[in-house]
Amino acid sequence: MKAQSIMVLIPSRIFLVGVFAIFGIFISCGIQSNEKKERTELKSKLSDIQYRVTQLDDTEPPFDNEYWNNHKEGIYVDIVSGEPLFSSRDKFESGTGWPSFSKPIMKESIVEKKDFSYGMTRIEVRSKIGNSHLGHLFTDGPKPTGLRYCMNSASLLFIEKSKLKEKGYEKFLQDFYKD
Repeated sequence: MKAQSIMVLIPSRIFLVGVFAIFGIFISCGIQSNEKKERTELKSKLSDIQYRVTQLDDTEPPFDNEYWNNHKEGIYVDIVSGEPLFSSRDKFESGTGWPSFSKPIMKESIVEKKDFSYGMTRIEVRSKIGNSHLGHLFTDGPKPTGLRYCMNSASLLFIEKSKLKEKGYEKFLQDFYKD
């Protein structure tokens, strides 16, 4: 009697494992389908260089990008998610041909991770919410931080000080009236 019970249970368990495996494949396909759809939509919204930089960790050419020589007051947000990243108050001339900042608006809005690409050891900077590749962090910046956040213009959208309220970033206006 025990032998028959075991024989009945084993096929049932195998059957259940098979059902869960098939169910998992369907769920996985749905996730991949959504990711593919999101990537396609993102690719249609961004320019080629914006997509390559933010999604494929590419780098735009120095001195041939939108914000390297921008001297207007405002903030820089992630081109993908709109999360606030840097302020013009912390932007400085680094001579590198890319926009450089001494610090982010809020440290928690960025993620720093080790990058070993191209035979170098660097710190990659990504946006926290959008997970966009922004650029790299170096320790040759001005005092008091000594940091240089060397960013790609293609990963940023500049919001002029006069448009901050209109675009929903009014809380950053106060920073321009300090001192």
